[in-house]
Amino acid sequence: MATAVPAPKPNVHAHTRYWVVPAIRAIVALAAGAIITFTRDAHTATFGLIVFGAFAIVDGLATGILSALLAGRRVTRTLFAVQGAIGVIAGVLALVLSGSGLGLFLYLVTVWAALTGFLELYNGIRERSRDAAARDWLITGAMTAVLALVLLFAPADAILAIGLFGAWAVIVGVFQAIGAATLRSAAHTPSRRAESGS
Repeated sequence: MATAVPAPKPNVHAHTRYWVVPAIRAIVALAAGAIITFTRDAHTATFGLIVFGAFAIVDGLATGILSALLAGRRVTRTLFAVQGAIGVIAGVLALVLSGSGLGLFLYLVTVWAALTGFLELYNGIRERSRDAAARDWLITGAMTAVLALVLLFAPADAILAIGLFGAWAVIVGVFQAIGAATLRSAAHTPSRRAESGS
């Protein structure tokens, strides 16, 4: 019986503090969406690559590093580390090659969205009965994968492509902010119950 007691500790740690990850990701996504929405003459390939590059690097670092520290299971942490690395690589390429035109923007964002969307969707599916954040991973992953499909079949137009990325960033940012608040509230519920029972 004594060996069963330590097992819940990693999961409790993940649930009590993991809300920080979607909160930071929400801020990054909303910032990218706001910059695209409110910047005049923003819909050029160079501008799109710079905004996407900065977003992908910061989001990738937040996803990879913070999930490695706060997520529950080892496989989950590994998958998020891979997802974060993909974001950082895509972001660095976007910034280094920011003058390469619309073709590179479409290619980078589509590949990034397909790979990271699939990984987050997979994490959500495999953890749906074990982790409170799994539903959010599933939905965010699905929305990101949809972005990849839309960009793949959309006309090669800078205004449309960058606008689609900006719209995705706003929607995902709002969703992750709500998810962060929900996870934070759920994490504090057991402690309130414990305090009231003592």
